[in-house]
Amino acid sequence: MSSPALRSSAEGQARSAPWVDTVAAILLALAAVATAWSSYQASRWTGEQAKMFSAANASRVESTKASNLASAQTEVDIAVFTQWVDAYLGKDNTLASFYQQRFRDEFVPAFRAWRQTDPFHNPSAPESPFAMPEYVLAAGQQAEQLDATANAESETARVYVQRATNYVLGVVLFAVALFFAGISTRLPRPGLRLAILSTGIAVFALAAIWIATFPISFSV
Repeated sequence: MSSPALRSSAEGQARSAPWVDTVAAILLALAAVATAWSSYQASRWTGEQAKMFSAANASRVESTKASNLASAQTEVDIAVFTQWVDAYLGKDNTLASFYQQRFRDEFVPAFRAWRQTDPFHNPSAPESPFAMPEYVLAAGQQAEQLDATANAESETARVYVQRATNYVLGVVLFAVALFFAGISTRLPRPGLRLAILSTGIAVFALAAIWIATFPISFSV
């Protein structure tokens, strides 16, 4: 015959088992869905960061091309201007006019502004048209804009990396909740079962609240 204490323990376990199993089953279902959702979002944000890094690389390539073009244009301007200076100082007006007519359009405003400073007689005048604020190259400006765009895209990509990492951590937390929910149904002691299940519920609730604050990606 079993002792009264053993009968009381068995009766307590029998009373606690049905609702504990029900709650554990609900927690298992919710944690499984949350794990799948977090995995999906982690994958989505990993793809988003990859696309953004690709866009940043493309912008940097275009920025480099524009910068190289600006450098080439500056070299042309310097070469033609140098020839003009030699012809001007040599009193060869025909040759000087020949070179001046071949100045690039972007160089002309700076050249005119520089000439207005009387550079050949004014010691405080800028050394060359290239020191004038009027000397602006569209390719150079484009290079700067593309570089700024690339930096912004890279920063956005890093934000997306962090979001993907956060969702991966969510997967881990929901997996922990799954473990606690599953193990709670196999423990013999009602008190221990309740403690383990409560821990699983707490982990799931905290992870769910945290995950709920994350941005969601649905784009294709």
